[in-house]
Amino acid sequence: MSASMSGDADARERQRLIAAIIDLEWGQFQRTTNQGGRAACQGNRPMFEQMRLSQFATWPHDLLVSYRTDLADAEREGRNLVTEKYARMMASTDPETYARELAPYLPRISGARTAQQERIIVQQVAWARAFMQRWPKLGAAMRVLTTAQDTPEQTSFETYLRGELSTYSPRTLARYGRFVDDLARAGRNLTEETVGVTVRLAGFPGLDDAERAQ
Repeated sequence: MSASMSGDADARERQRLIAAIIDLEWGQFQRTTNQGGRAACQGNRPMFEQMRLSQFATWPHDLLVSYRTDLADAEREGRNLVTEKYARMMASTDPETYARELAPYLPRISGARTAQQERIIVQQVAWARAFMQRWPKLGAAMRVLTTAQDTPEQTSFETYLRGELSTYSPRTLARYGRFVDDLARAGRNLTEETVGVTVRLAGFPGLDDAERAQ
C-alpha cells in the first residue's frame, strides 16, 4: 500500500471514529432532560455535529479512541455522560439545586482528580482569552469566559469545560492532559485550532476572513 493510500485509509478511519462519537453523544443528548423542558438545541443535529466535530477534529487518535470507549462503557452501565456534564455545570450556575437534587447522584471527584482537571482548565482559559483578544468579533460570539461570569441563564467556557472534563474516565483525562501539554509546549492554541475548524466548516478560508465578515 502506498503512503497516499495508507493516509486515505487513516483519514477515513478517523472520520468513522469521530462520527461514532458524535452519534453516541447525540443519543445521550436526546435523553438529557432540561429543567425548563426540551431545549431548542436538542432538535438541531447539524449545529450539534458542527460544534462537536470542530472539537474532535483537533484530537489525536488515541484520545478519540479512549473517549469513544468512555461513551460506549457509559451506555452499557446505564450512565449518560452528557446529562452528567450539564449537571456538573449547575454547581456554578444553580448551586442550590445542584447540592439538593444532583450532587448526591453523581460520581465523587477526588481532590487529586480536581487538581488534574484544574491544571488543564487554567491552560485552556488562557488560550481562550488570547483568542478573544486576537479575534474579538469571533470571541464575542463565544461563551463568556470564566466561572465568575456564570448566571442561571449563562454558562461560561470555564464551567462548560469543567463539566466536560469531569465526565472523562481517568484514562481519557490523562490522555487529554498530555494532549494539552503537547500543544502548550509547541506554542499552539487549542481554542484557535477548534474555532479554525468551525469557520472552515462554515465556508471561510480561515479565522481572519471570518473575523472580517462578522
